[in-house]
Amino acid sequence: TSGTPRRVSPVLVAEPSTKDEAATEVISTNFIRNIILKDLDSGKHAEIVTRFPPEPNGYLHIGHAKSICINFGFTQEFGGRTFMRFDDTNPEKEEREYIDAIMRDVKWLGFDWQERLTHASDYFDRFHEFAVHLIREG
Repeated sequence: TSGTPRRVSPVLVAEPSTKDEAATEVISTNFIRNIILKDLDSGKHAEIVTRFPPEPNGYLHIGHAKSICINFGFTQEFGGRTFMRFDDTNPEKEEREYIDAIMRDVKWLGFDWQERLTHASDYFDRFHEFAVHLIREG
């Protein structure tokens, strides 16, 4: 993707009723998009990076679909990246059936994580190091 944010188009919500009255224009957006636009415009962030962290212990539900569309949708809209990070807290018990179903459903919704497939279990050693550090530091 280009990395250049796509700006939200104004939506005309009311025609002027008299020649002295201007048309009312409203930007069709939401609070998440507003935060993204502000952060990109201010330079606070140069890129939008999100993650979709399903637990591979069952099938997706409507809440997952919403999260997928938000995370992948905004990065698609603004030229960012989304990581598919399986939250496999107990990898020995995860079933391949659920992993495959989740990946298939994300693609069915029209999104692709490309090379950004990760697993929480990839970071267990690092998480442990952080925990020990926090305990020692009080």
